[in-house]
Amino acid sequence: MNQFINGRDSVVTEAIDGLLRGAGGRLARLDGYPHIKVVVRADWDRSKVALVSGGGSGHEPAHAGFVGQGMLTAAVCGEVFASPSVDAVLAGILAVTGPAGCLLIVKNYTGDRLNFGLAAERARAAGLKVEMVIVDDDVALPDLPQARGVAGTLFVHKIAGALAEAGADLETVAAAARRVIDGVVSLGMSLGTCTIPGSAKEERVKPGHAELGLGIHGEAGVEQVAYAGARQAMVQVVERLQPHLKAGPHVALLNNLGGCTQLEMSVLAEALARSPIAGRISHIVGPAPMMTSLDMQGFSLSLLPLDEDAEQALLAPAGLRAWPGVVPLGAPSVLPLPEGLKPVRPAASAHPARRALIARCCDILIAAEADLNALDARAGDGDTGSTLATAARALAKALDRLPLAEMPQLYRAIGTELGQTMGGSSGVLLAIFFTAAGDASAGGSDWIEALRAGLARMKQVGGAGVGDRTMIDALEPALDALPAGLAAAARAARAGADATAGMRRAKAGRASYLSPDRLAGFNDPGAEAVARMFGQLAG
Repeated sequence: MNQFINGRDSVVTEAIDGLLRGAGGRLARLDGYPHIKVVVRADWDRSKVALVSGGGSGHEPAHAGFVGQGMLTAAVCGEVFASPSVDAVLAGILAVTGPAGCLLIVKNYTGDRLNFGLAAERARAAGLKVEMVIVDDDVALPDLPQARGVAGTLFVHKIAGALAEAGADLETVAAAARRVIDGVVSLGMSLGTCTIPGSAKEERVKPGHAELGLGIHGEAGVEQVAYAGARQAMVQVVERLQPHLKAGPHVALLNNLGGCTQLEMSVLAEALARSPIAGRISHIVGPAPMMTSLDMQGFSLSLLPLDEDAEQALLAPAGLRAWPGVVPLGAPSVLPLPEGLKPVRPAASAHPARRALIARCCDILIAAEADLNALDARAGDGDTGSTLATAARALAKALDRLPLAEMPQLYRAIGTELGQTMGGSSGVLLAIFFTAAGDASAGGSDWIEALRAGLARMKQVGGAGVGDRTMIDALEPALDALPAGLAAAARAARAGADATAGMRRAKAGRASYLSPDRLAGFNDPGAEAVARMFGQLAG
């Protein structure tokens, strides 16, 4: 079992109770476990139109997470990816429906249509006013007679919920819901499948591919397409949605299918803002997990035409943590750097030999990126190679604006460039190293003495020295041997780097948090980077 559950049979009921415990008394459930799993508003005014939705679990926060002020009145929960029973749906209707009536919001899946539909008939037979709408926003299968209902359902919840909260009658609420359904379109993409509780994960997506047009129950997508990054993935999705869009501005709902990090979702939001339809999107909901597919590493995009009525309903208050709200999709706000922080760049000057040397150093670090990442993954977060390569690429691009002919200024300029482009503590330490080297060079030190002065300052500030399993284990012996030539420096750097493999305790960096058995037998990645650079420069 690789999930935080106690068992497949109890996962839904335990999850519902866990949700209720943190709801501050705003929500309650009907006493019908395990067959009837219905979450209701504890503060519901039965004089208003009730909104009831639901379906299989595994889509959290949908559906129970959207029960509350301005959205659903009740959510009827089935087992994972399984429709709730007719009795469960009827229980939800009876619990919240008063004289104003009830609107059932149903996603277009056979089980949901049948069970909600029969429950509606039984409720009508009991004298209740019940309307039902079917959401069919998925455009993945254009030839399918009945399209699936996916994340666009949330627009129906919000707009119908705002009207019901404001006291609109059942006919008005139902008509607004149908207008939303008529306009909203959705499509999803994922890099993998989901893990159903208690079952092994199906690995059907080919390496280097993504699945386009998949359902929210783990159903296979329409096709597998080559994956070439978030920007291209978003383009593929919007190109499929574009022919279905209506005229005028739209609001986008960017939904995390469950397994994407917030970092990935923000990158996808930026990709959407740069996509071919960006000019047609005025507002955005998310990015956030709203209608998930358990832990699926994917996203879906829903687009709704935005008229004045829809905008007003979407912006109406909703007292729900799961609803991220609607905001204009605008450009990033950029403020100038504070005075004193913006660097004063020295005038560029030419020196072909130094330019070639720096370019060669950059090429060495860029080529070592994957190897150093793999080495760092054994003791850290696997980013040493990428950190160094990113700085190297930036430095290579800056070569033509560096003061190559003036050593003091060159050292300082390299320090400034690394301080701006190289992340983590290593970037700060190398910025200190080169800045201090520039100060020493300005004071009359030759280039090797200047580098040694930079190392001394870096050790003083960083607190590490030889034997602490850092890049210093290779850098210090290399600089000590450098007066004898590059070959001697390369041998000293290699010996120093290889010695770190026998050091079972790090005294600096992330590796210092690890146990000795995690460190033995492989070189420190920073020291290895220094050794590779000197070794390849020596040729």
